[in-house]
Amino acid sequence: MSAALESFHDSQLAVLEQVASGAPLGEVLAATVRLVESQADDMRCSILLYDEARGELRLGAGPSLPRWFAAAVDGLKIGPEVGACGAAAFRRERVVCEDIAMDARWASCRDAVIAHGLRACWSQPVFSTERALLGTFAMYYAEARGPTAGEIAWVQAASHIAAIAIERARADLKLRQNEEQLRQAQKMEAVGRLAGGVAHDFNNILSVVLGTSAAILDELEPRAPLRPEIEAIRKAGERAGALTRQLLALSRQQILAPRVVDLADVVAGLEPLLRRLVGEDIALTVERPEGPAPVLADPGQLEQVVVNLVVNARDAMPSGGSLEIETAVAASGAPGGRTVSLTVADSGHGMDETTRARIFEPFFTTKESGKGTGLGLSTVYGIVSQSGGRVSVESAPGAGATFSLHFPRAEGEVASEPEPPAPERPATVGGSDTVLLVEDEDQVRATVRSILRRGGYTVLEAQNGGEAFLVCEQYGKDIDLLLTDVVMPRMNGTDLAKRLGALRPAMRVLYMSGHTRDAVIHDGVASRGISFLQKPVTPDTLLRKVRDVLDRA
Repeated sequence: MSAALESFHDSQLAVLEQVASGAPLGEVLAATVRLVESQADDMRCSILLYDEARGELRLGAGPSLPRWFAAAVDGLKIGPEVGACGAAAFRRERVVCEDIAMDARWASCRDAVIAHGLRACWSQPVFSTERALLGTFAMYYAEARGPTAGEIAWVQAASHIAAIAIERARADLKLRQNEEQLRQAQKMEAVGRLAGGVAHDFNNILSVVLGTSAAILDELEPRAPLRPEIEAIRKAGERAGALTRQLLALSRQQILAPRVVDLADVVAGLEPLLRRLVGEDIALTVERPEGPAPVLADPGQLEQVVVNLVVNARDAMPSGGSLEIETAVAASGAPGGRTVSLTVADSGHGMDETTRARIFEPFFTTKESGKGTGLGLSTVYGIVSQSGGRVSVESAPGAGATFSLHFPRAEGEVASEPEPPAPERPATVGGSDTVLLVEDEDQVRATVRSILRRGGYTVLEAQNGGEAFLVCEQYGKDIDLLLTDVVMPRMNGTDLAKRLGALRPAMRVLYMSGHTRDAVIHDGVASRGISFLQKPVTPDTLLRKVRDVLDRA
């Protein structure tokens, strides 16, 4: 073995040791470039990395090239006539320009390149072990000529090293991203369990507040002195109910009514509202794909996601700017799989890495005290996750932010819009039916009992499943409806309904709950026709729902 070849092999081993030790990718690529440059006095090299998402080449290493030239090739779009590197990446084969002065591909910058001592160039694609394009290895000469057989051999060997380094770096990055996603998922799961429990207890309390305030308002004269105060209590309870719905969203415990909808249609339907939200000083553009963008999701929750993202973007642009919303359908990583994506990109002040790592945390906000709950983006995260999607963000200080949502593309036809709801019945709708009320919270049970009795119903009550069995056995007449809480000690509402069904097969069932961790509720509310009432309950919603269930054929 010649001394030169032995030196080359020793240098190769040194670079591979850098890869094995986990050295930064830039350092490894720079060492690889110098390895090749050391074999010829008049040769300068660079390695460009392929950004598949953008269809462009980014500078990986080029320490001996003029600084302006290195900056110029950073972000180079690939194409059949884009220099040697762009063409090599596009064609997936070696491309040689023996004389830049005579090559049309260099017309736009020929004089500047030649003035800096670069007269010839050739580029070699860098492939992964699975033949995926990773980038290009480019060589530049001070004179017009092509590569020698030895130079081609050196670059091919160096390209293998570069490929190993790039794949290792990307694998490490993917691992770190997966670890971060796992930590985020575990954090959200822990917060979600807490939020779900809080929402459950809070909804029970709100049921009492809203039910009692409504009962008092029914008894008060329109001009009664206390009426404004009771109205204020009722409105505060309703606002608190909206907050608990956000808690359920971030904990992924909402009751959803998913159907196949066109995500682009959802965005289009919101566009007039979004333009009013952002104001005239923000230029809003909305783009959609040529064909449908079907997803299986609750359209109301999708609307909440879009509005939350737009409001977040608006707040990041207090002096105006631009906001782009794009819906697209693209191939996913899974064989034959396709995804529907929604991208919301603003030109606002952006975020640093520390802020970006925390934006989906519940109650985290960068807004002034009193100007944000910190639930907007965590609600987005919860809804998207519960709908089988994922959400990510790219941002940097001064460079705006881009939120990307990805959903599995749904199979089947886009569902038509549901029929408009029938006119609401008066709040006093009721009946003379018999209702068995099972609720373990004393105050909630008393409030619901009072509402039902004011509606004309005969109410039998029980604190738990055992008492409900005794009532069923001892009551000699028909029981028309079982109204039961879902989460109760010893026996939950779904098990109770199944067992009582054997004793009272004609009895209808209506579940109610302040949270939705029960598997039967998760799996069956929409798909199996289970009747469910989300707490907090109000007299109007309770009486209407009870009447609907009893009147159902």
